[in-house]
Amino acid sequence: MSKIIFFLLIVILAVSCKDAVQDKSSIREIRWEETTDSLPQKTGIDAKAQTIINDWLEYNALDKSFDKIYTSEHIEDFQFLVDELIENQNKLELGEYPAKFNIPQIKGRQKLFKTYVLKAKGDLEYQQNPRESIIQMITAYNDLRNQFNVVVNNTLPDELIKNEEN
Repeated sequence: MSKIIFFLLIVILAVSCKDAVQDKSSIREIRWEETTDSLPQKTGIDAKAQTIINDWLEYNALDKSFDKIYTSEHIEDFQFLVDELIENQNKLELGEYPAKFNIPQIKGRQKLFKTYVLKAKGDLEYQQNPRESIIQMITAYNDLRNQFNVVVNNTLPDELIKNEEN
């Protein structure tokens, strides 16, 4: 009788371990089409801001990399794209900013974008669904692009903005 109970315990233990392995494999099988469905579109840039950005090589490289989000067909492509975004973002951070955009508002939005790119990379490394972090990353990038428009279309004199007494 004790041999039967011992045998049943081993069978139950083996079956319960097998279920845990199946749960991990289902996490790894992320349907990429479901993740990339209905992503927010990229915000447009004003013509005034675009003339300044056209000469900014580091930003143009980041922008071209960012456009690949909408064309990546497999999760492996997106993993390479995230690494490329991190590399281009670091070059942008270390590079020379145009005089009009060398302000804390632009640099802060850029750091926020970097945070969400790293969050998306973390989701991919830990094999979690990156949809939420991709949407946050796109939103942060759109905020950066919108800040370019705000800076260029600002009608306040620079003296008022820089005057900390008021």
